[in-house]
Amino acid sequence: MNKYDDQPMALPEGIDMEKHVIATYYVAMPKEVDMLKMSPVLAIEQSTGTWTPVPGETPEIRAKHVAKIIGIYEAPNHEWGFGPEVTERRYIIQTAFPAINIENQLPMLLTATVGNISMAPNLKILDIRMPKALLDGYQGPKFGIDGLYEALNLEKGRPLLNNMIKPCSGYPLEVGVELFYKAALGGCDVVKDDELIADMEYNHAVDRVKAYMEKERQVFEETGEHTLYTVNVTDRLPKMFDLAKRVVEAGANAMMVNYLAVGPEAMRALAEDTEINVPILAHMDTAGAYYMSPVQGISSSIILGKIPRLCGADAIVMPFSMGGKANYLPEKFLWAAKCLTYPFGDLKPTMPMPSGGITPANVADIVNELGVDVMIGSGGGVHAHPQGPVGGARALRQAIDAAIQGIPLEEYATEHEELGVALGLWGKKTEFVT
Repeated sequence: MNKYDDQPMALPEGIDMEKHVIATYYVAMPKEVDMLKMSPVLAIEQSTGTWTPVPGETPEIRAKHVAKIIGIYEAPNHEWGFGPEVTERRYIIQTAFPAINIENQLPMLLTATVGNISMAPNLKILDIRMPKALLDGYQGPKFGIDGLYEALNLEKGRPLLNNMIKPCSGYPLEVGVELFYKAALGGCDVVKDDELIADMEYNHAVDRVKAYMEKERQVFEETGEHTLYTVNVTDRLPKMFDLAKRVVEAGANAMMVNYLAVGPEAMRALAEDTEINVPILAHMDTAGAYYMSPVQGISSSIILGKIPRLCGADAIVMPFSMGGKANYLPEKFLWAAKCLTYPFGDLKPTMPMPSGGITPANVADIVNELGVDVMIGSGGGVHAHPQGPVGGARALRQAIDAAIQGIPLEEYATEHEELGVALGLWGKKTEFVT
């Protein structure tokens, strides 16, 4: 052991990157705070120590387990003092956490990198870089993008269309059956429960699966197209795991879980269960509580990108940022989508599903930015169409066809009635369509 091994600081070149998780943070502090002294305290807090030295924190333990500050970058980068107008200094700080402290456990990944320091003001985690050894411990998506097309017996080459049944909750089974049938008949590749209905006393999940899958069979006989039904299995634990297996036994061909509400590791357990052999759609509920603050919390690229992919989401609902109802910067939306689809160890890519106020007028924007390997989610854009869910679904499929053929939407609408009706009603004004 050399004299620096037990120190909570290092140069990036002085550590083995493949034995550490690298976390990158934004930090803002009053100008009087010396971050060269403060940041190692935070590294110790998140690894071996506490606010005061304790006997058990030996040099040998620290050498093996202490987190290390490997970068403190101020922006703007003051070098020769600063004037009285400067009251706050802002930093990008990188910390290396020994992988041995975390292993392939999502709870420990979040506890180490976010943990207690999440209560410090003006501190937001921007990114997490995973070493290969840890990534290899994750199965990730069981189906991924290619598997979703295969499950639908479709060739890749066009976006998938997803409809969430509206109203969000409260409707009896017979209402849901009719809405599912019409959305599927109109051309929705995937029909999902809204996140606000799960296994409820007024409408049980297993009953929905049995009834909806009979309609799926009927639609296939009429149109030759299959429909995935992502039944919401979100529930208390461990009931959720039993429910997931019961819906599969009842004939479910897909499922959905509010992954942050139940916890990412619970979602991961579903994805890695060999008895659950259907695609899983992750829903983003509570995500905004993590990422919406510009100076606090966890970035959307982690919460909506890397975390759901690590825990096995085959697709994920994301807030749409280009004309819908979400207050989400387009560049952040696109970066989160890249975290789902770009190479990430050996994990399969997760399909992004932009959602929130989407009508046919938004489809070309999505395709232009994300390409065709994407799932387009629309609730009110299907069910509120003047010709009903069949017309709403057809209008969106027509918009998809126009986008992939490069035909202007208004031109395509002249020969496609449902699309023309939708454009006449909404255009691009989708702020109040949910």
